[in-house]
Amino acid sequence: MFTLHEIALPMNTSFFTYSKPKVIQALRYHFISRPEIKVMMVLVNVFAITSAALYYFKKISPAAFLISSMLWFFLMVLFWFLLPNIIYRQANTFRDRFKAFLSENEFSIENDRGRRGWKWTDFSSWMESPFFFHLYFNPRSFFIIPKDAFTGDDEHEARKIFQHKIKK
Repeated sequence: MFTLHEIALPMNTSFFTYSKPKVIQALRYHFISRPEIKVMMVLVNVFAITSAALYYFKKISPAAFLISSMLWFFLMVLFWFLLPNIIYRQANTFRDRFKAFLSENEFSIENDRGRRGWKWTDFSSWMESPFFFHLYFNPRSFFIIPKDAFTGDDEHEARKIFQHKIKK
């Protein structure tokens, strides 16, 4: 077991890359976890259910029901497919190979072009999804680290460091 001041994950030798399907899923988690998106999705679902009920009781026309259904369908496609794929294509970060380091004072990454570090206080929160740790600078800016970057107990140690250094 490592102590916080002697750990540099992943053991100074393991580079990681991003897998497109896993990144797309992580971006979906990001969008769905945002409070404003949750509220909007609930409202759109309530609107769609209400319009279905009103259509069933012949209170609205088929055109109104069709429009509300198309709105629901469009928003689901937007948040589930379009936005994650657009962001993936625009971000060159997902095509690089990185090495991540976690230390007492900072989180840093390194690739063939250089190294960049952030103090733990630069992060406002963190979140865990099935394949990634999401480190947030603010609600819209974040960095994702694949759990695959950590071998053995290092993933658990990384989780403990994030819990200790970044408030969730």
